Amino acid sequence: MNTSPKQAAAQAALELILPQLKREMVLGIGTGSTANCFIDLLAAHKQAFAGAVASSEQSAARLAAQGIALYDLNDLAQLDFYIDGADEADPNLCLIKGGGGALTREKIVAATAKTFVCIAEAHKRVEVLGAFPLPVEVIPMACAYVMRELTQLGAKPLKRADVVTDNGNWIIDAAGLAITQPLALEAQVNAITGVVESGLFASRRADILLLASHTGVVHLECPSKG
Repeated sequence: MNTSPKQAAAQAALELILPQLKREMVLGIGTGSTANCFIDLLAAHKQAFAGAVASSEQSAARLAAQGIALYDLNDLAQLDFYIDGADEADPNLCLIKGGGGALTREKIVAATAKTFVCIAEAHKRVEVLGAFPLPVEVIPMACAYVMRELTQLGAKPLKRADVVTDNGNWIIDAAGLAITQPLALEAQVNAITGVVESGLFASRRADILLLASHTGVVHLECPSKG
């Protein structure tokens, strides 16, 4: 059976962290189809670590179904690894995430991890972020106001239909942006009243990016760490 790029990226992440796993270690696990591939592979090694913190109810259910113990992030000082996918990644390993709607919890878990390993298909790497609409989680009553503010930043915002996040909020997808300064835009968007979090991962970008295609997996490291 042929291995898909998503499965190859997940396998590469497993091979990267497996030698470093310790029995008392708790891993951070992301959300989405590529993260699901990683969860399924991780299940065979669940005796090598203590358990996981999930970035969504969906991932929590999948981890539990695989017999992997779940932990509350509030009970932990730090995570050694966070493994998750991305919708886009630039050359500096800044990311757009949140296509699955879990961006706020993903960013919280990533913030607590020593090493953020991002796993993605090769076509997710771009020179400039923004072809994929930037997800923004908002308090529902602020939705119209936030959309007007995003328009002022040059975006074409659209409320994601029939989506309520695990936190009880809504998602706005901000299209039409060419994000040449991810760190600055992340700060601008997050400063809008009513925004819970943006899906722009610039202040906490990936440390390691594993990009998979049918020809193999490319290992990239954050410039500041390489």
